[in-house]
Amino acid sequence: MHKLIHSTYKEMLLLSRDLGGLVILFVMPLVLIITITLIQDSSYRTINDAKIPILYVDNDQGAISTTILENLKESDAFEIIVNDDNTLFTETTARTAVLEGKYQMAVIIPQNLSADLDKKVNQNVAKILSEFGVEDESKMEYEVLSVKEIKLYFDPAVQKTFKNAVMNSIDKMISRIESKSIYEAFQAELSDGDSDGKNPLLTENNFVSFKEINPKEGAEVTLPNSTQHNVPAWTLFAIFFIVIPLSINIVKEKNQGTFVRLRTNPVSYLTVLGGKTITYLLVCLIQFLLMLMVGVYILPMLGLHALEIGSNFFVLFVVALFSGLAAVGFGTLLGTLATTPEQSAPLGATMVVILAAIGGVWVPVFLMPEFMQLLSNISPMNWGLNAFYDVLLRNGGIAEIVPEIGLLLLFFIITVTISIWYDKKKRMV
Repeated sequence: MHKLIHSTYKEMLLLSRDLGGLVILFVMPLVLIITITLIQDSSYRTINDAKIPILYVDNDQGAISTTILENLKESDAFEIIVNDDNTLFTETTARTAVLEGKYQMAVIIPQNLSADLDKKVNQNVAKILSEFGVEDESKMEYEVLSVKEIKLYFDPAVQKTFKNAVMNSIDKMISRIESKSIYEAFQAELSDGDSDGKNPLLTENNFVSFKEINPKEGAEVTLPNSTQHNVPAWTLFAIFFIVIPLSINIVKEKNQGTFVRLRTNPVSYLTVLGGKTITYLLVCLIQFLLMLMVGVYILPMLGLHALEIGSNFFVLFVVALFSGLAAVGFGTLLGTLATTPEQSAPLGATMVVILAAIGGVWVPVFLMPEFMQLLSNISPMNWGLNAFYDVLLRNGGIAEIVPEIGLLLLFFIITVTISIWYDKKKRMV
């Protein structure tokens, strides 16, 4: 224990002599988390907070176009624009405005949509009734009606998911209007005149509806936002960035002969690594605490969501502790394998960025291709991030994060074991 304390003290002295590097190690992650959260905040805001302006060109002026317009207005997702400086948009001017990027989309309602839909429905209803002998088909006059198209112009920069969401919404709206028209046509044909005008088949509410339920019954639901994602994600990134100074430190000790002098004393390599582990683990935990303080106190001052920790601080601390262990193990391995700082620094930085990318720090894993989703399982940052999500978004406790922190601990043990084995083998040669 005495040797371990002195080894830790030696590491802390080394770190304290590079005040510039120490400041960068703590300040840069804080700048990073504030910048990224500010940039991504609008992407995580609900559609209610930022309505999308769309152009609406009504060439029908009938009941159906009015219904579509009312439904779009009732939606909190859109801001309907029909004119520019009191001049109604036409299909040409709307298309030009969308192509120029002034608006994300335009909806063009075709001429005679309401009238032709009524004719089409009435013709079909009359044909069905004639087949049942309710009505004489020979008295009917059929008219060939062309298919009506509601045109949607999208800004080329709009993402495909947004296009699909809008098209599905309008398609659902049109289907409901068609169904209503068919029911009303049947009612008009079959009614005996004593009807009170109410059709039991036409109700305001759908028989089948959707209800969002928290899978963890009784637990408080925490909605994901930019803060809830970025604080844990970039905290992990900062924790793993200690790989660079740690690996450089080990390489310098080897090149300057410090390590040889240490080994001439009755000190095991494990004790030397123990001192480094404790020192850099303290750095990781201080980073974690600073990042949490930024999430809780600084981000709300900038108009962003505050990080909601609740009573989960201890569990979050455990995740940070095991993530720090994994980072220390990885830095130790790189420092042991590398022979020059020029090897360890670029390799460490590149590996951290790659592990962050495939671990879901930048882009959520579920948005990645299937192959990358499988690959993400090998990233210790993915294990740490899932553990943070279990705590912050799923209200998980220690039991829920055991698989993730178990993997992080296993990663630390494996990397340190390889480091010790490689060092021993190299000295034997």
